[in-house]
Amino acid sequence: MAKHSSTDRWLFGVTMLLVFVGLAMVYSASAIVAKERYGSETTFLRHQVLYAIIGLTFMLALMRFDYRKLNRQALIFAILGFTCILLVAVFFLDRSHNTHRWLKFGILSFQPSELAKPALILFMAHFLSTRLRAITDWRHTLIPAVAPTAVFCLLIVAQPDLGTSMTCAFITAAILCVCGMEWKYYVYAVLFSLPLLYVLLFRTAWRLRRLLAFLDPSRDPQGAGYHIFQSLIAVGTGGMRGQGYMEGKQKLFYLPEQHTDFIFAVISEELGLIGAVIFVTAFAVFCYRGLRAAWNTRDNFARLLAVGITAMIGIQAFFNISVVLGLLPTKGIPLPFVSYGGSSLIVSLASVGVLLNITQQTD
Repeated sequence: MAKHSSTDRWLFGVTMLLVFVGLAMVYSASAIVAKERYGSETTFLRHQVLYAIIGLTFMLALMRFDYRKLNRQALIFAILGFTCILLVAVFFLDRSHNTHRWLKFGILSFQPSELAKPALILFMAHFLSTRLRAITDWRHTLIPAVAPTAVFCLLIVAQPDLGTSMTCAFITAAILCVCGMEWKYYVYAVLFSLPLLYVLLFRTAWRLRRLLAFLDPSRDPQGAGYHIFQSLIAVGTGGMRGQGYMEGKQKLFYLPEQHTDFIFAVISEELGLIGAVIFVTAFAVFCYRGLRAAWNTRDNFARLLAVGITAMIGIQAFFNISVVLGLLPTKGIPLPFVSYGGSSLIVSLASVGVLLNITQQTD
């Protein structure tokens, strides 16, 4: 029988560390650009502090909210439906950065694709928690389980946002792996996806340029390879101990998206290899404690929730850091808790609140 236990202090502590050090790095990465664009070097920092306050409020509230109350079919399908409506609604709004990703509310904006990730986790945890023995039934279990993921991925790819779509797919794969799905179904899924990936990667001109730039950034250092080229310069000049906080040079209008997608490059330049390793270690500790929470519960719903939330944070961190280091082609995936952006920070912290509540329920 489940009983109340203390909150996982390691999980809570590493999350708070990433958030508050992230605020400091957002300020360092954005101060000059904010001064140039908006006349105040604290513009992005003030916004991020507001997002952090909202996200931490949700996290603290959900820490005290019994996660079992989320395991309700009406609630989960309402969240799925609402998310789907938002994902469709963005196509009827004006483009921002040549994409349909944001819903704007005055000075605030929100990415529905960020909500899609916890919505899918909730649905899969609810649907599969009572069907673990039927995980080999592809018709009545596997197809219904992945159907929302397929719909969300197609809508997100159309925005276009291939990176977030792939994140949703990998989260789904992680949950199905824990459920014991046979490996042959992963092979079938990859084979089924290959024609679509071929069109998206090789028949879409700008994605093909990114892919070629990933293979050889020096062939187009001022064009498709500019992001990764400048990122590698930042990482390389950081050395072992870094240039010092606020002393980085690449953020001075050389490195694009320096406070969002490429903030890890600023971390590497200013804090060096030591600082970069500390950040990577923090995410490793987060993933370990999240999976530990999943292992320590006998509640299948809680286990799948914990795995999904841990995978959501871990996969995004892996993708973001890999892109900065030139290990993967450029994708617009933020570094959880650290990159500037309200949607990612609020959703991530709210999800961690659920995970922390799970750690309070032990067997």
